[in-house]
Amino acid sequence: MEEYAKFPGGWDEWAKFLNKNFEYPRQAQRSGIEGTVHLSFVVDAKGIISDIEVTRGIGGGCNEEAIRVLKLSPKWTPGKQRGVAVKSRMAIQIKFGLR
Repeated sequence: MEEYAKFPGGWDEWAKFLNKNFEYPRQAQRSGIEGTVHLSFVVDAKGIISDIEVTRGIGGGCNEEAIRVLKLSPKWTPGKQRGVAVKSRMAIQIKFGLR
C-alpha cells in the first residue's frame, strides 16, 4: 500500500469528529470503565467503511459506542496502490477516559 486510507482532512479532523459525535456510555461511567477500544475495518475504493470488528474491547457499552461513531463518519479517502484507489483494511483505537 503506497497511501493508506484516511479520514477526510486527516487525523486532526478525525479528533474533531469524535469530540462532536462521541457519547460516553452511561454504564461505563457508572462502572468507572476506562481504556482503549481497538477497531479493525475495511475502507473500499469508494471510501465506504465496512466489516467493522472490535479487536480489543473494554465493555460497558464502549465497544458499541466506538462502532456507532465509526459508522457515523463520512466517506474516507481510500488507500491508493500505484495511484489507483483500492480496498484496504484499517485499524484505529478510540480512547475512553473519565475526567
